[in-house]
Amino acid sequence: MSEAYKSKIISFYKRTKRMPSYVEIMTLLGFKSKNSVYKLINKLVGEGVLDKDSTGRLVPNKLFGEIPLLGLVEAGFPAVAEEHNADTLSLDEYLIEHKDATYLLEVKGDSMIDAGIQEGDLVVAERKGEPKNGDIVIAEVDGGWTMKYFRKQGNTIFLEPANKKYRPIYPQHDLKVAAIVKGVVRKY
Repeated sequence: MSEAYKSKIISFYKRTKRMPSYVEIMTLLGFKSKNSVYKLINKLVGEGVLDKDSTGRLVPNKLFGEIPLLGLVEAGFPAVAEEHNADTLSLDEYLIEHKDATYLLEVKGDSMIDAGIQEGDLVVAERKGEPKNGDIVIAEVDGGWTMKYFRKQGNTIFLEPANKKYRPIYPQHDLKVAAIVKGVVRKY
C-alpha cells in the first residue's frame, strides 16, 4: 500500500515542483488524521525515500529512483562498446552531497563558456565550505551577483571569467562567496 502513497506524493512533487505539506498529504491520500501522515512520513524517511531538511521540511531523496549505469562510452576514437549493468546511479546522490545546503540556478550570459557552462544550463550550487583557488563560485561582489572562478594570489582575491571577452573582477568594496558550483545540468 505504501507504493501507492509514494506514487501520489511523487506525482504531486512532479506537478508542483515542491513537496506537499502534511495537510496536503492528508488530503491527497485520504487520511483522516495528521498522525497517520506522520507515521507514513517516518516510514518513508526510514526507507530513504524522503528526508527532512534542517528546518524539518520534507525534501525528496530518492523519489526519482535510480538509473542504470551501463558502463563507459568512448568520446575519442570509436571502440567496441560492451553493455553491462555496472550499477545504478541516483542523480541526486551523484550531484548533491548536502541536500539542505544545495540549490539550482539557471545560467544567464556567456562569461563561463570556456568552462563548459552555457546560457540556459542549470548549475548545482552548495552553500558549504570555503572556496579553494580555482573553484567556480556564486558570489556577491560590490552589490552584484555573478558566477566566476575564485582566484587568490597572495592577499588579493578576485573573480575570473572563463571567456576571453571578459576581464577579471577585482572587488572595490567587498566580495562574499555564497556557494560553490558542484555540477552543471544541460538538457538537449
